[in-house]
Amino acid sequence: MKRILPSLILLGAISACNNPQKKEMEPIKWPDAKAPIAEIKPHKRIIHGDTVVDNYYWMIDYFKKGPDSTKVVDYLKAENAYLDTMMKGTDKFQADLFTEMKSRIKEKDESVPVFKNGYFYYTRTEDGKQYYKYCRKKGSLTAKEEILLDVDDLAKGHPYYSASGFSISPDNKLLAYGVDKVSRRQYTINIKNLETGEIYKDAIPNTQGGVAWANDNKTFFYTSKNPVTLLSEKIKKHVLGADPKADAVVYDEKDNTNYIGVGKSKNGKYILISSAGTLTNEMSMIDADKPESAFKVFSARSKDVLYDVLPVDNKFYIVTNWNAKNFRLMECPLDKTAKENWKEVIPNRKDVLLEYGEEFKDYLVLSERKNGLTELRVLKNDGSDYYIKFDEPVYSAGAGSNLEYNSKTLRYSYTSLTTPNSTFDYDLEKKEKKLMKQQEVVGGYKPEDYATERVFATAKDGTKIPIALVYKKGFEKNGNAPLLLYAYGSYGSSTDATFSSPRLSLLNRGFVFAIANIRGGQEMGRQWYEDGKLMKKKNTFTDFIAAGEYLVDQKYTSKGHLYANGGSAGGLLMGAVVNLAPDLWNGVIADVPFVDVINTMLDESIPLTTNEFDEWGNPKQKEAYDYMKSYSPYENVEKKAYPNMLVTTGLHDSQVQYFEPAKWVAKLRANKTDNNVLLLKTNMEFGHGGASGRFDYLKDVSLRWAFLFALEGINK
Repeated sequence: MKRILPSLILLGAISACNNPQKKEMEPIKWPDAKAPIAEIKPHKRIIHGDTVVDNYYWMIDYFKKGPDSTKVVDYLKAENAYLDTMMKGTDKFQADLFTEMKSRIKEKDESVPVFKNGYFYYTRTEDGKQYYKYCRKKGSLTAKEEILLDVDDLAKGHPYYSASGFSISPDNKLLAYGVDKVSRRQYTINIKNLETGEIYKDAIPNTQGGVAWANDNKTFFYTSKNPVTLLSEKIKKHVLGADPKADAVVYDEKDNTNYIGVGKSKNGKYILISSAGTLTNEMSMIDADKPESAFKVFSARSKDVLYDVLPVDNKFYIVTNWNAKNFRLMECPLDKTAKENWKEVIPNRKDVLLEYGEEFKDYLVLSERKNGLTELRVLKNDGSDYYIKFDEPVYSAGAGSNLEYNSKTLRYSYTSLTTPNSTFDYDLEKKEKKLMKQQEVVGGYKPEDYATERVFATAKDGTKIPIALVYKKGFEKNGNAPLLLYAYGSYGSSTDATFSSPRLSLLNRGFVFAIANIRGGQEMGRQWYEDGKLMKKKNTFTDFIAAGEYLVDQKYTSKGHLYANGGSAGGLLMGAVVNLAPDLWNGVIADVPFVDVINTMLDESIPLTTNEFDEWGNPKQKEAYDYMKSYSPYENVEKKAYPNMLVTTGLHDSQVQYFEPAKWVAKLRANKTDNNVLLLKTNMEFGHGGASGRFDYLKDVSLRWAFLFALEGINK
């Protein structure tokens, strides 16, 4: 759920198997090992007069701290042991793949410095180190370096370590940062004195991780979480030196379907609280110079109205969908912020989605999406405007880190399926761009060796579904190439075409990689999202199937070589499509999949459940229950043949709890009639995002790639 991814030794081997479609290869012969059989403990769910028996409901016990907690862990370990046995023949290949992918990473590296309030901030990494150092230099890049936080040092001895939410006090003397050592996205806020190096005793647990500093340099605001549901429920105010247990609640969200957060405006004048559901939000604010004042609502929430506030010197800009399906830009005076005072600046357009704005003293930069692709629109204070456009068939572009309000330079990022991640500085006055840094692929990478396309499949209802593809040149459309199709398709999250150096290990062995922009995302506008949620959710699944069928029909691949991948809400997609079209895929990788939709959405003690009602529906309402039950992957497992499948999860996952994929795999094992392999990998130390180190995650990628290669008969 949202709950919103070659070494010199191997060069010869890579070129030797550069195009497996040239000859047929034998898939792996799997070991004759016995799969774990989960214990059956019937549990009845009765709602709306409908009785459902869930044989594996007991697996929730580790989460609920129930009597079967140990038994759950034992089952997950048994599945891990089974996976290790089945994949044993690929151990060396996995190690080689890890070395190959790691060798492409520039280990000693540095981010492009970002200027803020007199300092240049950046991170840098060192050879062999998993994490990074957070640094700054005063006034000039030639000045002496200050290491503000050495995450490499802090992470020692921890299987998982995440430091985030870095926030510097206005006087540049204090650093606030959040730490999560479990991967449950429950951060403890720490304060470091940058002059003395002292870590204050003001440690605040169970937070979102970030803070918003008031201008007095001693007060900050933060988001407190419910320790059970992990919902962000309260905004609190902390004064340095005070007992965090006594921190005042300045905002208490009563609507448990909303996410809340707090931040500071770029011009430094306001502290802003946002309370947002999927369809409705509200913002509140105070003067950052007056932290004792009470927050006032910017504009009262009203059903199905979303808005974002961008403060500039003499007015507020507002990006909103109020009477505007694809959002419009409005403005209002500083002292009259209710909706009736909003004045339109840029109207709603049927073919253009207005996504967000980046404010500067003299400019406003808007991200607009047309025909599924991003353009950056620059508005000047004098009312004139122009566009920053991009040329590749498919790409991803957007505003980067722009911390300085008075700047006349826009930092933006750009990447595509063949262009490594690139950082540009754009002079907003001169309309000139400068490449500041492009991701270096160690060992050599030539974009011209690869090709990209954008094609359109036709959905069941005639809708055209964009598909972006990349492959190594020499690829032939004869149906023999293996192809991995990826999609997400939920929450209005747009999946753009980005570069991935680990993906080169697929492409260099003849795989085609494709991204389907299915409904449920927002690539083609707000309606694209609305047509793939709630009572239209099945469009997401049938769009993906249509994309797969198109790629087979056009001979990019064939059913024997077509693979699918998705994670989280994209894992729900995987679960749905193997139920609906099991014979279309030779293999499926479902990462941290949200597959037990009804049971999770009925249990409000499970993290994030109530936040999701606007996305999936509330099954306590019969119409929603019936519709959700008709597609929920766990509910619809049947006695039939399923494709080869690799399912992953994390024991500490806070977004999609471990028991969803575990129950799903157990039910699949009990029902599938095929001899295809079904594997479950549970990371016993991590959560939703996997490993925290910059190399460790490649071990998981190596497993995924080795699974696909095994099915294709590629062993080097």
